[in-house]
Amino acid sequence: MPAAALAVAPAAVEFEAKITPVVIVSCLMAATGGLMFGYDIGVSGGVTSMPSFLKEFFPTVYDRTQVHKGGDSNYCKYDNQGLQLFTSSLYLAALTATFFASYTTRVLGRKKTMLIAGIFFIVGTVLNASAVSLLMLILGRIALGCGVGFANQAVPLFLSEIAPTRIRGALNILFQFDVTIGILLANLINYGTSKIEGGWGWRLSLALAGVPAVLLTSGAIMVDDTPNSLIERGYLEKGKSVLKKIRGTDNVEAEYLEIVEASRISQEVKHPFRNLFMRQNRPPLVIAIMMQIFQQLTGINAIMFYAPVLFNTLGFGNDASLYSSVITGAVNVLSTLVSIYSVDKVGRRMLLLEAGFQMLVSQTIVGVVLGLKLQDNANHLSHGMAIVVVLMVCSFVSSFAWSWGPLGWLIPSETFPLETRSAGQSVTVCVNMIFTFVIAQSFLSMLCHLKYGIFLFFSGWVLVMSLFVMFLLPETKGVPIEEMTEKVWKQHWFWKRFISDGAVEIKDSV
Repeated sequence: MPAAALAVAPAAVEFEAKITPVVIVSCLMAATGGLMFGYDIGVSGGVTSMPSFLKEFFPTVYDRTQVHKGGDSNYCKYDNQGLQLFTSSLYLAALTATFFASYTTRVLGRKKTMLIAGIFFIVGTVLNASAVSLLMLILGRIALGCGVGFANQAVPLFLSEIAPTRIRGALNILFQFDVTIGILLANLINYGTSKIEGGWGWRLSLALAGVPAVLLTSGAIMVDDTPNSLIERGYLEKGKSVLKKIRGTDNVEAEYLEIVEASRISQEVKHPFRNLFMRQNRPPLVIAIMMQIFQQLTGINAIMFYAPVLFNTLGFGNDASLYSSVITGAVNVLSTLVSIYSVDKVGRRMLLLEAGFQMLVSQTIVGVVLGLKLQDNANHLSHGMAIVVVLMVCSFVSSFAWSWGPLGWLIPSETFPLETRSAGQSVTVCVNMIFTFVIAQSFLSMLCHLKYGIFLFFSGWVLVMSLFVMFLLPETKGVPIEEMTEKVWKQHWFWKRFISDGAVEIKDSV
């Protein structure tokens, strides 16, 4: 993410700006970009639990789910590397695309990068919906993954630069919120299409991803690029003209000069990655990396990717499993609102610590219930116990949605200094995608081998990350970004040893 984009409008400055049609279109683009990402996350778990889909592409898995043989384990019905690759290939492609997207957002601009993302989304949707082989399915997911990589780089950046200062935070949270709505919509659509006779419902589920894809592409064609991007690429007059247009006023000189200055400063930073790995930048770097690793080791994506498959494994019928995943999706959406409301009131640490306790209890209960009631070759999970499992999964999802979900991205974004913020964001996204891929590719195999212990495995990590928060994560609520070093790192009992007055400003890499 170019540093110029992150240096606009300090919190203390309020530039004159109206809510113009361009800003409204930007909101819609944020929604379609977030919906697209969330839909891609949610749709895969639903279609992989549909018998017609499994029968066509994964017949061995289909056989295991339809006919229970004496040697088959309840936990191993879906253990198939190809099935996992269908889900995880998207995130591996997104990881790769992120590096290209970082280049295109800087050189080609935000607008063209979003257009590229939309085209990738459309191509991926067409390939998936018309797939007649596993290769077409995987290629479609790879194309969607490329779209995710480009969209996740460009859309939030576009929003932060287009939005008036007073609603910038709300718009950035809106993107994350729309991801959860996308997951819920995917679960609802999967529930409906699973009832279509003829076995083609999964095609409709995959095809409907084309709706936000087309909206994102259309939006990218309609809007102008951001003033920051235009100025950064040398189009000063065009940038000033667009700034007047999106602010709805001719009184933009102060904001224009600040963007020009921010662009100049960012271009002086020649080696942000070298800066990033210097000693005094180690605290925010370690925090950012560990937040991404821990976010995935909560086990949340295992549940979001494979919720219907997971509930099927637990002995629910196909309809019941899809219905249960709809419930968890709705809980995810509503609980994200809790974070939006409370993150600046109670603080980051309090939300993370409370959620850690709630996730630990929830996953432990699920693991114990399954250990007692769901054996390898016998299912004694009663209706009452099944309800307990769903409630505990919902409890887990809700606590994640107001803690590690949004805060896993928020905290890294507010702790890096300007000169390393671009490189820090790249590392944050990269680590997240790597571990998302690892979890997506390995969960069903882990479920087969660890059985009910998979929940105890993740709950163990929740304990570790809660201890990390307790001792090593400082509170950043209410601290201006430009004062993070003085008010946070220099005051922390552990991280202050990495900060020295003579090393805060790094000049030799500029």
